[in-house]
Amino acid sequence: MKSTLSIATAAAALGAAALLAASPASAAGETAGAKEKCYGIALSGKNDCAAGPGTSCSGTSTVDYQGNAWKYVAVGACVKQGGTLKAHAGNARPVPRAS
Repeated sequence: MKSTLSIATAAAALGAAALLAASPASAAGETAGAKEKCYGIALSGKNDCAAGPGTSCSGTSTVDYQGNAWKYVAVGACVKQGGTLKAHAGNARPVPRAS
């Protein structure tokens, strides 16, 4: 009887945790940590997506700092890291800029 009650309690707690994780309050937290696509800062094979023709998506960039491959960064951090908000040609090493 006690083990059945313990299992039921654990299942209820797990269900409640799942509901909290999907609540609008957690969506507000995502807004606070807003991200933007930053092109030209990803190392080879470390991009989040969009690495040009012949690639499928994440992890497919073929060279460091590939201009058409992007990584998600915090809003406002891209230009500071030397990246761009739009895809560009080339793969020059990014030069960080002061804000």
